[in-house]
Amino acid sequence: MVVPSPFVYWAQTEGAISLKIDLKNVQKPNVNVVENKLKFSAQGIGAHGDTHYQFSLDLFCPVKTSETSENVTTVRVFDNRVDLILQKEKPSWWPRLTAQPQKPAWLKINFDLWKSEDGGDSDEDKRDVMKDYPGMYDQLQKEEMGYRKEDLKKVYLILYNLFQFVGYMYIMTVMTVRYVKLDYESVHDTYEHVGPAMKFLQLMMYLEVMHPLFGYTRGSALVPFLQVSGRSFVLFAMIEAEPRMQAKPVVFYLFLVWSMIEIVRYPYYISQLYKKEIGLLTWLRYTIWIPLYPIGIVCESTVILRNIPYFEETGKFTTSLPNEWNFAFHMPTFMRIYLLFLTFPGLYLVMGHMYKLRIKKLKPKVVIKKSQ
Repeated sequence: MVVPSPFVYWAQTEGAISLKIDLKNVQKPNVNVVENKLKFSAQGIGAHGDTHYQFSLDLFCPVKTSETSENVTTVRVFDNRVDLILQKEKPSWWPRLTAQPQKPAWLKINFDLWKSEDGGDSDEDKRDVMKDYPGMYDQLQKEEMGYRKEDLKKVYLILYNLFQFVGYMYIMTVMTVRYVKLDYESVHDTYEHVGPAMKFLQLMMYLEVMHPLFGYTRGSALVPFLQVSGRSFVLFAMIEAEPRMQAKPVVFYLFLVWSMIEIVRYPYYISQLYKKEIGLLTWLRYTIWIPLYPIGIVCESTVILRNIPYFEETGKFTTSLPNEWNFAFHMPTFMRIYLLFLTFPGLYLVMGHMYKLRIKKLKPKVVIKKSQ
C-alpha cells in the first residue's frame, strides 16, 4: 500500500529552513532529522482525506540535530497545518531544498515567507512579495518549470523502459507459447514470427546511446554504443541480410538470450527511476549476465561464422576493383577480423565493466555505529 505525501511548502533564511505541512487535525506528528535526512509521518486530513501521511527529504546540506545541539528542530502543530523549523549546520543560501535536482510533485515554495539572498525581513500579514522583490516571482516560477522539466525527463525514461520491457516480454511470450505448442518445430521459423518486433526494439535501443549525450542519464555513451551496434550488426547485417540464416536454430537461442537479459534490465531501470531498491531484481540485474553474456556471444559468433560461406557465395556487401571509387571491401574477410579482434576482446571489456558494477552494487554494506 502506497502511503500518500502531504503538500509541503518551504522557505529559507540564511540560517534556517521552514516547512509548512498542509495537514489538518494532526495530533502527534513523528519527525526524525538526521544530518541531511528528514522523515515525517502523521495522521491527519489532507489532499487524500483523513489518513496516514508521510514523506522523506534528502536535504541539500546537513542541518543541526539533537546530537550536536538542543532545540534545533522546532515543531509547531496548528489546527490547519504543521510547521517545522530546521537550523542549518552552516549558514548559507541553498539553491534548492533537496539534494537531487528532481523536485517531488508535492513540494512547493512558500511565497509568503520567501526571502532573497539580498536580505530584508518578512511580515506574513503585510508583506507583498511581488512589490518587495520585482521579478522574484517569475524567477521562482522558472525554477518550478525547471523542476517540471526534470519530471518530464523521468516520465519519458519510465515510458521508454516500460515500452522496451513490454516489447521483449512479447517476444519471449510468443517464442515460449510456440515452443510449448509445436516443440522443436517452432525453432526454425522464429525469425518469421518475432523478427520484425526484434528489429524495431533494436533500433529503439539507439535512444539509450543518446540519453547520456542529452543528460537524461549518467555515464558514458561509448559502452551502450558498442553494445547496441554489436547487436545491430548481427541482427541486420548477418541475419536480416541472409535469408538462409533466418531459419537456423541459433537464431532462436540468440533471441531467447537477448530477451532474458532485457526483461530484467528494463524493470530494474524503472525501479531506479522511482528510487525503489528491490533486492531480487537488483541481484538478477547484476548476476544474470554471468551465464547469459557468454552464451549470447557464442550465439552471435556462430551466426557470423556460419554466414562466411554464404557471403563468399553471394558477394553481398563486397566491393571489388575496379570501380569509380577505387575502393575494395571483402565482407567475409571483415567478418573473420570481427570475430578475431572484436568479439572476444569485446566480451572481455563488457564483462569486465559489468563485473565492476556488480562488485560496487552488491558488495556488503558496512554499517558504522556511533558510540554513545
